[in-house]
Amino acid sequence: MKLNRSIFWIFPLLLLALPLVLNQYLQYVVNLILVYILVGVGFNIVVGNLGQLAFSNVAFFGIGAYASGMLSYHLGWPWWITVIPAGLFGALAGCAASIPALRGVRLFYLAIMTLAFGELMRWAYIRVPGTGGSMGLAVPEPVGFSFGDFSWAMTTEYDKFYVFLFIVVVVVIAASRLLESRFGRAFLAIKNDEQAAAAMGIPTGKYFLLAFALSGFIVGIGGAMYAALGLHLSPEDFDLIQVILHFAIIMVGGIGSLIGSILGSTLIVAVPEMIRHFEWLVGSEEWIFGVSIIAVILFLPRGLSSLLAKFHPIFKDRYYRN
Repeated sequence: MKLNRSIFWIFPLLLLALPLVLNQYLQYVVNLILVYILVGVGFNIVVGNLGQLAFSNVAFFGIGAYASGMLSYHLGWPWWITVIPAGLFGALAGCAASIPALRGVRLFYLAIMTLAFGELMRWAYIRVPGTGGSMGLAVPEPVGFSFGDFSWAMTTEYDKFYVFLFIVVVVVIAASRLLESRFGRAFLAIKNDEQAAAAMGIPTGKYFLLAFALSGFIVGIGGAMYAALGLHLSPEDFDLIQVILHFAIIMVGGIGSLIGSILGSTLIVAVPEMIRHFEWLVGSEEWIFGVSIIAVILFLPRGLSSLLAKFHPIFKDRYYRN
């Protein structure tokens, strides 16, 4: 069977028909999957492509969400204008989170320091004026946008879906192009042997900063989408459970794989919702979730993306290395 990379355009085109067959709740679940695809893509840049054990992802997610929500609530900005600023705030947080790595902190020490950064931000969501404190922040309903004769509302889950899908497709394509460029090759060189990469003239500090900032930008945009989806932000939305969820997405999907980020996000978000449709399984989501992660780690250490790669080489990320 001969395939070419144009097959990857078929899937988003097929998704355009989803609102025709889904109710509002199922459409909400699909929209949430799109949010976590960006979360997985951003997280994988630092963990999978750069090879650094950093858990600052939840901080980028929360900062992007609160930036979007506060710009809408306090300044009255339409949601679609807040998306890029949310990404930029996430990128700034990424620059801050990269400081320990630039100072030579690695492995579990880096993991603990970046985890502490996420917890520090959760404290800020409670204490900083304008965030709504422990009661959370009510995000205004996203308003539509118009360009000339074209206008688009954002009042239903179906309206949000098409906007979210467009953002995700653009970001995933941009991330893929960057990872296939010299920047992605530099990330992989640092991942494989940081000292050897430095000896070859690769400015490792610059690429650490770039990877963290890029990760923060992508996840910050995901946070803005999350704010528009839930319409309420609470500090508890960005706790240690989110850290586990983000890590599970890239572990199940495949560390260092864009396709894996998509597969992992879909499975981790959709399976608990599917379980709730079976009465005899209600209340067992946690142990099924845990068993699923353990099973994937034991039998598919490269994640679900490795199954597609075995089916056909086209499903293997070109920048991914065995």
